[in-house]
Amino acid sequence: MSQSQGKCSVRVLIAIFAFLSLAGAALAQAEFDTRAKFAVLMDYESGTVIFQKQADAALEPASMTKLMTLAVVFNEIRAGRVRFDDEFFVSENAWRTGGAASGGSTMFAELNSQIRVEDLVRSVIIQSGNDAAIVLAEGIAGSEATFALMMNELAGDLGLEGSNFTNSTGLPDPDEYSTARDLAELGRYLIREFPEYYHYFSEPSMEWNGINQANRNSLVEMGIGVDGLKTGHTEAAGYGSVTSTDQGDRRLIAVVHGLTSMRERTEEARKLLTWGARAFERFTPYAEGQIVAYADVYGGASPNVGLVGQGEIALYLPRGSRQCLSATVNYEAPLLPPVRQGDEIAELRVFCNDQLVQAAPLYAVESVGQGDLIRRATDALKQLALGWL
Repeated sequence: MSQSQGKCSVRVLIAIFAFLSLAGAALAQAEFDTRAKFAVLMDYESGTVIFQKQADAALEPASMTKLMTLAVVFNEIRAGRVRFDDEFFVSENAWRTGGAASGGSTMFAELNSQIRVEDLVRSVIIQSGNDAAIVLAEGIAGSEATFALMMNELAGDLGLEGSNFTNSTGLPDPDEYSTARDLAELGRYLIREFPEYYHYFSEPSMEWNGINQANRNSLVEMGIGVDGLKTGHTEAAGYGSVTSTDQGDRRLIAVVHGLTSMRERTEEARKLLTWGARAFERFTPYAEGQIVAYADVYGGASPNVGLVGQGEIALYLPRGSRQCLSATVNYEAPLLPPVRQGDEIAELRVFCNDQLVQAAPLYAVESVGQGDLIRRATDALKQLALGWL
């Protein structure tokens, strides 16, 4: 437990049942490697990071940037500010920067035409149309620069601390960057928050202006359960992808980047997803409503409050390896009343070999009101003694 003047972060060491040995988890990761410079394999349901390689190192996201573009668009649609049937104008900037003459991935949108938002969204997902992404950005925010501010605001809300976006396309810019972990979290967000739009990611092809283009995510057509999400490539960054597969009882999200060819990208993503599906199993250390830890409430009617997850807390672990990870519960102290049932109080952090593999918010299981005068006085003395006031 660490303490300092004023508020401080309290870290409580806890046991997660005797289920996972650190050696077992480290061995499981060592049994797999990838040619990708950056990689993350994440369990969708729990957020557990099953495999990581330079997960938090800055990378050029290339067209995987468009996942954040889509996240902003979907939020605008949900808020009622944009509709799929709205038509956006194809400006000269969108046509020159992202059109056929640019040499990049394109929808082949005609200059000065108007295109439905739904068609633009499908192009961004299936064709990776740079012109379509710019048209969406300009149609929603007036300019791509203003749209990038919206992208970064949403990234901040999602806790994507390793990302900064300057455009809607992923075209090279030294000030645009992300991480493999952030891209996996972004993919998880899109799947969780917008299931009604997720079917677009698995469409095999799209035709526009008489030109039919296959889905750039070639894994979609391989019959291994991949149904999303996005590929990316620039000369400097190499080839990368954010992919997801639904195995029936589990969904995995894989990020690979920094590869040398489309074929290598496809193969490394396939290998990572296949390994994750076969080598790991799901277990639930805390059932829904089960108390994980207690947080002290200073001056409260009760001296502490139980902390629970939002539903059950599940992890993916190496098969046959069921002994204890290291885990902490972190919260800001002193925690003062009133505490309301359902308030987010703390964060459970699960580590493997000193690497963070999962973080989950914890909530107050019940309300705690202010205590009587004696309780408040006693706890005030404790705070003074501990240096918290």
